[in-house]
Amino acid sequence: MKKTTADIALAFIDQINSHDIPSLAMLMTEDIVFIDGLGQLFHGRRQLEQGWRAYFSWFPDYSIQVEDTFSCGTAVALFGSAQGTYTVKGKLLPENHWKIPAAWKAVVRDEQIAEWRIYADNEPVWKIMRVKRF
Repeated sequence: MKKTTADIALAFIDQINSHDIPSLAMLMTEDIVFIDGLGQLFHGRRQLEQGWRAYFSWFPDYSIQVEDTFSCGTAVALFGSAQGTYTVKGKLLPENHWKIPAAWKAVVRDEQIAEWRIYADNEPVWKIMRVKRF
C-alpha cells in the first residue's frame, strides 16, 4: 500500500524525534532543500545530515509534537510545537529548556522528503543560547 504524504512527513518527524540520523537521511531525497525559520536555505542530504548531527548535539532532547496535518497533492502542512534543552558542557539544565509553537511544510517526491520548511519564532531559543538577533 502506497504511503500518503502525511504518512511520510510523520515518519520523518518520528526519525527526528528518535535522533536516528541514518534513518532520517533515508527519508530525504539526495537534493533535499531545508528552509529554516529565517528563510535560510540548505541543500542536499549530506549537508542536512551534518546539520541534524549538530542540532542534536546542541539540543539532545529535541522533539516535535504534531497536533494537526493537512495534505494537498505532494505537500503536507503540520502544526504543533517543538521543544528541547540547550546543552552546556554536556548538562541539560532546566533553565535552558524551551518549547515553541511551530509549523512545518513538507514536499514529498518518490516517498521521500524533497523540501522541509520550518515556520517558528526561535527568539526564545536564541535567548537561551545567547545569540544576538540578526
